[in-house]
Amino acid sequence: MPKTDHGIDSAGIAGSNINIAYETFGRTGDPPLLLIMGLGYQMMYWDEDFCTQLADRGYRVIRFDNRDTGLSTWLDDAGVPDIPALKSLIARRKTGRAPYSLRDMADDAVGLLDAMDIESAHVAGRSMGGMIGQMMAIHHPDRVKTLTSMMSSTGAPGLPPPEPGVLAALLEPEPDDEPGFVDHSVRIWKLLSGPSLSVDEGRIRDWARLSFIRGLNPDGVARQFAAIISTGSRKDALESIAVPTLVIHGDADPLVPLACGIDTAETIPGAKLLVVKNLGHTLEPDLYPQIIDAVSHHAV
Repeated sequence: MPKTDHGIDSAGIAGSNINIAYETFGRTGDPPLLLIMGLGYQMMYWDEDFCTQLADRGYRVIRFDNRDTGLSTWLDDAGVPDIPALKSLIARRKTGRAPYSLRDMADDAVGLLDAMDIESAHVAGRSMGGMIGQMMAIHHPDRVKTLTSMMSSTGAPGLPPPEPGVLAALLEPEPDDEPGFVDHSVRIWKLLSGPSLSVDEGRIRDWARLSFIRGLNPDGVARQFAAIISTGSRKDALESIAVPTLVIHGDADPLVPLACGIDTAETIPGAKLLVVKNLGHTLEPDLYPQIIDAVSHHAV
């Protein structure tokens, strides 16, 4: 099980054995903005500076560890999916069975809102977090004031795949020693970042060290990946969304190509699309002002 962390709150999700670790920024009475992280990454990858700047715009910002990540509940008894088999399913545009689904992860997010006595929130998710946000808007539309889907996709068959080698690098085994893990994290971050943006390597190393201390869960990453595959396409369901939606996508995303963001914006009725020049599959401080402006103008 994951280690404890001073200053992080934990909420039990009603009707389950899941506890979600979370942290807030801003004033309690401000409109809540729930930030949902992507595959395998812990909450601190929503940079504290990013969260603070959003809070300064008048939001109660909430970041959290998804199930099977960081200080939230690890589902050790759920088994480990067969990653090579899942990769084969991706290549054949098929879905497979998994210990849980993206809808279950969306239910966790709603359960966190319940535990915090929040009736509804602005929701912003990146990558897998965008998919979870989409599932919230599909299945819990009354809990989502606005949706911002970043670096994400509808999951529809026929969309372009990641650049060669990118997904393989993301899913390769992580070193189990701290120096090796930190170096590996920097390499992956640089691979995912836009080629024209500077990467603050010291910041990434700090996040990686903290991730290592809080606890790594490679089996959990496999289960989250299986949830994405088993959920399959959300395209038909997304056509029914009435929640005001903003789609943010980079023109240099090597993992989820820009066509995936365009497809998301064209599928959700009334969705707005912001294409960010030089943005890859990470958030860099150089682009915080543009992203924060877009989110704050949308989440009203």
